[in-house]
Amino acid sequence: MTENPFFSPSTLPYELPPFAEIREEHYLPAFERGMAEQLAEIQVITADPEPPTFENTVVALERSGALLRRVESVFFNQASADTNDTVQAVDAEVSPRLAAHGDAIHLDRALFERVETLYRQRAELGLDAQSLRLLERYRTRFVRAGALLSETGRERMRDLNQQLAAAATAFEQNLFADTGNAALVLGSAEELSGMSPDEIAAAAENGRALGHDGAYVLSLKNFSNQPALASLDDREVRRRLLEASLGRGLESNGELVVRMARLRAERAALLGYDSHAAYAVADQTAGSAEAVSAMLARLVPPAVANAERESAALSAAMGDGGPEAWDWAYWSEKVRKAEYDVDAAAMRPYFELDRVLRDGVFFAAEQVYGVTFSERPDLVGYHPDVRVFEVFEAGGEPLGLFLGDFFARGSKRGGAWMNSLVLQSDLDGRRPVVVNNLNIAKPSPGEPSLLTFDEVTTMFHEFGHALHGLFSAVRYPFFSGTSVPRDFVEYPSQVNEMWSVWPEVLANYARHHETAEPMPAELVDRMQQAERFGQGFRTVEYLAATLLDWAWHTLSAGADPGDMAEFEAVALAKAGVAVQAIPPRYRSAYFAHIFAGGYAAGYYSYIWSEVLDADTVEWFRENGGMRRENGEVFRRELLSRGGSVDPMEAFGGFRGRAPEIGPLLERRGLAD
Repeated sequence: MTENPFFSPSTLPYELPPFAEIREEHYLPAFERGMAEQLAEIQVITADPEPPTFENTVVALERSGALLRRVESVFFNQASADTNDTVQAVDAEVSPRLAAHGDAIHLDRALFERVETLYRQRAELGLDAQSLRLLERYRTRFVRAGALLSETGRERMRDLNQQLAAAATAFEQNLFADTGNAALVLGSAEELSGMSPDEIAAAAENGRALGHDGAYVLSLKNFSNQPALASLDDREVRRRLLEASLGRGLESNGELVVRMARLRAERAALLGYDSHAAYAVADQTAGSAEAVSAMLARLVPPAVANAERESAALSAAMGDGGPEAWDWAYWSEKVRKAEYDVDAAAMRPYFELDRVLRDGVFFAAEQVYGVTFSERPDLVGYHPDVRVFEVFEAGGEPLGLFLGDFFARGSKRGGAWMNSLVLQSDLDGRRPVVVNNLNIAKPSPGEPSLLTFDEVTTMFHEFGHALHGLFSAVRYPFFSGTSVPRDFVEYPSQVNEMWSVWPEVLANYARHHETAEPMPAELVDRMQQAERFGQGFRTVEYLAATLLDWAWHTLSAGADPGDMAEFEAVALAKAGVAVQAIPPRYRSAYFAHIFAGGYAAGYYSYIWSEVLDADTVEWFRENGGMRRENGEVFRRELLSRGGSVDPMEAFGGFRGRAPEIGPLLERRGLAD
């Protein structure tokens, strides 16, 4: 296939992938040639008769696999954002082969010996700090992949990795199908009483798009508690919606979850660790499973106590006993409206998508960092909904491209995420291309897209990841952008959430979509006060998912977790977060972060990173808030450096001390 667009670098600006030319039949040949080319490049390295040097071994490794990187970045973004049967078939075929390909490199004895030789000589090589860190990180990657194992151990490692790759793909594809099939189909608008007219219209449009003409369809988000639960008046409809959400994957993914947990435990033991959690955290900023367990144990009691106080308030408002899980969000909105005069539905007209994007997200970035954005309709995305923006420095110098894919569709998985399509690197002279994916309900033609405040926060959050990629200024692609420890990667994105409620920013974007009137200042104040009510629920919901992840991945090799549902119940009770009316944010059967993504034993990272985030927000406030000088410091010391420095050393250099947990406890209402 000589005309495969992946076979040569893109000629488009910033090497944006040529989406208009890419067809599904291009993927498998590109993967096959990409893997073959990289193995040939590795063979050149290991066959070199010259003694290993940093250039002929480590830099050569960094330069290898260019074609494979091109196809991987595009394919796996499409597999998440615009999948179909063909893409899923390629995914199922190629994922185990990619796992085997990675093992072929990391378990290559001759290659590791060259890296190990340089590692032993590292003090005499005269390397600068970033090059030295690259050598050390490559050596760590090889060792953690099993380079020190016997040949028998290496063979078992290869087998485990391929089994896990295939299982993760199966989990994700099962979940995608189950989530689509579990969408709640309603026959009348009356059943949607409580939702706004535009939300009802969006449900009707969703019904048409999914082949249910005349019906109203509530498609499910990735997490347990669906947004519509806050507004649906009909208690039975709320119950059906939540049970549809909680029931996803129970049949299709139950055995997969148990098998993956056992395989990961065996792999960790093979490498000398007590559990997968111990293996995973050893290479994170937390450093040890004990440190994570201690933090979580500290948070659970005050979070549950806070949730119990909220439950009592809901019970008083309901007047007929405590809330069931499908009642909590609905009655929380009632209490917020009564206590704080805040109506979430009444706020939505002030959050029109394009204004939030341009006058909120982009405006904040311009004020803090000086960057500007220009839409490029001449550049084509991978789907008609995708918008492409060129990003410029304050002085007009080109920085990179940002792609926004904001709307939900049947071919997109749930949730929100950022991907890098082109990694920044001085080694190969590339500037970054990043994409944000959200799942906002697409409005009917001609209607505005109005967001909930949670969706506004998500947009700012994901753009924090985008800035981390766009501001990357590293020499080696290994360190580019968000290539940092898992329990650090959420930190910059969580910091960026603060601008969503910063007075200058909120006043600029929170305007009524019909009248352009700003959101009343008193409503903003009440909204921020009301945010404290509900922190108990949100923290317990999050901790329950985190502790489920932790329970699955602290299993020792050979342990049999038994039935998935029973294991869940025991784990939640043991951790002290089995609150009947607060289901975990994710149950195991649809916990894609840990069974189909990279967060296995890492979901704790959100709150671990939030410690850094809350402390950083305090730093901005102490130093005058939204000032370009502050943005420049944060960009220079943290956002631009990717993984090229130890992240906690970078934080210490930025903050002038180690992080403190006090601001996080205050934010979440746990300080007492």
